[in-house]
Amino acid sequence: MDLQNKIAWITGASSGIGEAIAYELAKHGCRLVLSGRKTGELERVAKATQLNPENVMILAIDLEHPDQAENWTNQVVAKFGRIDILVNNGGISQEGLALDTNAAVEAKIMNINYFGNVALSKAVARIMKQQGGGKIAVTTSIIGKFGLPGLSTYAASKHALYGFYDSFRLEVRKDNIRILLVAPGFINTRVTLNAVTPDGSTFNKNSPAQENGMETAAFARKYVAALRSNRTHKYIGKKELLSIPFKTFFPKLFYNIMFNMNEKKMQNR
Repeated sequence: MDLQNKIAWITGASSGIGEAIAYELAKHGCRLVLSGRKTGELERVAKATQLNPENVMILAIDLEHPDQAENWTNQVVAKFGRIDILVNNGGISQEGLALDTNAAVEAKIMNINYFGNVALSKAVARIMKQQGGGKIAVTTSIIGKFGLPGLSTYAASKHALYGFYDSFRLEVRKDNIRILLVAPGFINTRVTLNAVTPDGSTFNKNSPAQENGMETAAFARKYVAALRSNRTHKYIGKKELLSIPFKTFFPKLFYNIMFNMNEKKMQNR
């Protein structure tokens, strides 16, 4: 896929991998729509892309309100006339045991990670259908392939994305709309710091796995390479990606190891 002059809309663009993807797409000549909740941070990223201001749109959105997806999409079309690529990347993580997590927190995670994500893709797909095609890239997680303690609702939201998009890609293929799922492993971002706890507060701690993860610039290069290809799925990370085949072929051993690792983690808190 040639990215020159394509209109690319990135959610979660104010930090982390979304920010890095914005810089990488700018290098490939895309015109960008940058979305997230923090307008000031989006403006910082827009400036750092070094694109002409007329080629960057800042659109503050909150995926917790999926009923606004059509309105957001209409604003992008009003500015650029079309949407060639949606990088559906915005999301929130979790730190807390299932029995301690209240229903409001569970609803918040599902609204942002699943319902908001899906609502935006559907709104954009309608535009792509009218214009003759496009590409939707969705950031999932390796946790979309298995669950871990303390991540029950987060894992559920990422599992749900696989169920939806594996079906959706077949429905829109005749409209020349392509779906790419990208599953990150541990990437060096603030996602754990910003994770939501069982009572809704911010976790405010990072994990060693996150701190030792792949750098965002390296991740973004791999992400955009997958976007330019005909791939339907891509894992991006380091040795943690080995957990996928390990769990597939040795499930009992895998879950025993995960249980013991979590017990040690809880003792060290």
